[in-house]
Amino acid sequence: MKIENKVIAITGAAQGLGAQIANRLGAQGARLALIDLNLEKLLALRANLKEKGIESECYVADVSDEVQVVNTFKSIHHHFNKIDSLINNAGIIRDQFLNKLNKQNEIESHSLSNWQSVIDVNLTGVFLCGREASKLMIKNKTQGVIVNISSISKAGNLGQSNYSAAKAGVIALTVTWAKELARAGIRVGAIAPGFIETEMTQSMKPEILQQIASAVPLKRVGKPDEIAHTVQYILENDYFSGRTIEVDGGLRI
Repeated sequence: MKIENKVIAITGAAQGLGAQIANRLGAQGARLALIDLNLEKLLALRANLKEKGIESECYVADVSDEVQVVNTFKSIHHHFNKIDSLINNAGIIRDQFLNKLNKQNEIESHSLSNWQSVIDVNLTGVFLCGREASKLMIKNKTQGVIVNISSISKAGNLGQSNYSAAKAGVIALTVTWAKELARAGIRVGAIAPGFIETEMTQSMKPEILQQIASAVPLKRVGKPDEIAHTVQYILENDYFSGRTIEVDGGLRI
């Protein structure tokens, strides 16, 4: 798929990976539908993109809310008259051990609220946005592309029962949709990033971040544009579908 003049929706677009993906695809001539809960940061991103001559529109929505997602994609279609691609990037983290003894020798259990909030955003949100975007692609006979952002935590990670389960589910959705949507000419791929230099990692203590980086064979965390570059690759490679690219500096060799 040629990116120029394509309408690309990005969830979790206001910062981090989402904002970097928007900048890279916008630089290739894409027209962007930016979806996030943070209106202030969305508007700041749109202003920054406008200075670079990149067209974008902002949509405030909770991707875990079906009504909001349905209405958002209707609005995107109304404004742009089509949608060519979706980047399912929105996600949250609520880490907690399944059960753990605290200093008072009491068991602290993984709360249902923490489990459900992560599943709702990181898995149900991907499902809802993928469903609505592909519906519009099929109606318009658009041979589009969906890119789902998973994580190397899909294989399981300490303290991340909720996050790991959701990101493994995203991989399963990717394979399933690639098989189902191929008949409509729609491709679906996924990316599983390792530790990436975003607002989340920058908020860590320097010694913890260094410890993480030292465990990576390339001895550094990844840069957001290295993930955005991989998104571009999936969009442009017309024979890529149903697979996941791990971009982790060799961490899971």
